[in-house]
Amino acid sequence: MNNFFAEPTVIWHAPDNSAQPLVVLLHGRGADENGIIGLADHLPADHSYVAVRAPIAAGAGYAWFANRGIGRPIAESLTETMAWFKTWLDSVAPAGRPVILIGFSGGAAFAGGLLLADPQRFAGTAVLYGTLPFDAGVPTTAGQLTGAPVFVAQGDADTVIPRELLDKTWTYLLGDSGATTTSRRDPGGHGLTNETLTKLGEWISGL
Repeated sequence: MNNFFAEPTVIWHAPDNSAQPLVVLLHGRGADENGIIGLADHLPADHSYVAVRAPIAAGAGYAWFANRGIGRPIAESLTETMAWFKTWLDSVAPAGRPVILIGFSGGAAFAGGLLLADPQRFAGTAVLYGTLPFDAGVPTTAGQLTGAPVFVAQGDADTVIPRELLDKTWTYLLGDSGATTTSRRDPGGHGLTNETLTKLGEWISGL
């Protein structure tokens, strides 16, 4: 394990079935694994689901990286936590087992960082109500995600994530990134809607 952090705390929705694709649920800043594992109840049953606790204490919960403002990771911190996460991931999902990342808010930025750093590693990545980690040490060049399956959802009234970052994420994922992107906009704010959860499940089933 990375010297900076202890072994991850995780919670499984059901006993892991290594023959199934693995879906990793990544919570938002200030939350923990218990608040996001419930999504698995509403997603395809033929997958294994695990929620991981972020390694950095933040208020009453945890965070995936130190930041310099909402949605703006410090590059060195993101590099450290991604290395820590990937060590754990490789232990539960060796090469050949499909892995799908689902990140909400701060977890979306972390999922996006993992994807941008290693686009071939993931069978799909969902960026829910969050931003990609721009200017944080991972490449966001044109074509970086060519062919990578991505699901992005945003709320038009979201006042938690800076609008400029939401717009930049939307434009990049549906444009220059080259990703195969499924997108959804909600009229609401910074929260997952039932309609988006349904579409997310359909997207997972189609991967």
